[in-house]
Amino acid sequence: MKYNFLKKVVCLALASVIFLNCDISANASNGMVVKNVLPSAGMGIDLSQSSQSLQSIAQAKGQNSQVIDNIEDTLDVRSLVENQVSDEDAEFSNLVIAQVNDYVNVRSMPSEEGEIVGKLYNNSVGDLLAEENGWYQISSGNVVGYVKAEYCVTGEDAIELAKELDTRIATVKTVTLYVKKEMAQESEVLGYLAMGDQVIVLEETEEWCKVSVEEGDGYVSKELVSLHSEFVTAESKEEEAARLAEEQREREEAREAARLAALEKAQTETVEESVAVDTAVEPTDIGIDVAEYACQFVGNPYKWGGTSLTEGADCSGFVMSVYANFGVELPHSSASDRNVGYGVDGLENAIPGDIICYSGHVAIYIGDGQIVHASTEKTGIIISDASYRKILCIRRIF
Repeated sequence: MKYNFLKKVVCLALASVIFLNCDISANASNGMVVKNVLPSAGMGIDLSQSSQSLQSIAQAKGQNSQVIDNIEDTLDVRSLVENQVSDEDAEFSNLVIAQVNDYVNVRSMPSEEGEIVGKLYNNSVGDLLAEENGWYQISSGNVVGYVKAEYCVTGEDAIELAKELDTRIATVKTVTLYVKKEMAQESEVLGYLAMGDQVIVLEETEEWCKVSVEEGDGYVSKELVSLHSEFVTAESKEEEAARLAEEQREREEAREAARLAALEKAQTETVEESVAVDTAVEPTDIGIDVAEYACQFVGNPYKWGGTSLTEGADCSGFVMSVYANFGVELPHSSASDRNVGYGVDGLENAIPGDIICYSGHVAIYIGDGQIVHASTEKTGIIISDASYRKILCIRRIF
């Protein structure tokens, strides 16, 4: 379809040039004279009668149409189509993507003697700046340096891989965004998103984005969100050191907070129980307490924007209020909850009390592959399978 359209456009443009070169003039004594119609074809028509003039013009027009048909047959417009690159391909055409078991070092110069300035982990992405003697110079995140070309893919391979690795993010740019059940403005409202909320785009059409919210999968208008693609990028040496130090600090703080919380709880019990608790405090114990406490509220209502464990709370309000009972302040935002505590690698390593983060939703892990969460207005606070939706990350407080 695109080929035929371009073909017609080119032919119409050439036809316009042809007709502009036609010199039609009138002679009062001899009637109408038509000259130089399609001079490149050697055509010349000289009529002496007005009645014949119209016929000659029609003939000339018909011959022009024949020439246009010939142009359509001979003009190679396919190259115009074949040379066009999709917007997505153009966006990804300059990418370098690491294909290694773990990571490839980013060095200060194109040599193994170069200082290591960062790491490009498997499937991480950078922009190609230059190529030199089997090395790619890249810019990725806050890192600029060289990686060995043999450990990366570029060009068509990178474009195709980027389409798999690309995470499309929609950011809400209106105060309250209605998530519709169907791709229509008059469709029933499935749920709500607030300004600044970010959700992963599952599918895109010209006017709508399919997204996943706590009530399920629905659709939002493209006019009310801003869209961008995200990739995992390189980590500089400084960023790696800071991350490891921060994770260690967070673990130590979490353990200390757990110890103090357990101690405070134990002080309300008998001296004998207090000693028992004080000598056997582990972060897992507090996590179990968090999970058990959260489960007390199963069956209570869901309320968008709410934080009451009895009168109604939304997903992040539920998590925030549960943890508040243990002296931990958390944000009232499912997106912000992805940055609290420290990360846990995979559901198989989750323990009770961990925070499970989804696109537009958050829950508390209670063990055995299950979560407790404020789900929807219809279901309220319920227990569900943790893998009922794609998990974005898992964060641990205790």
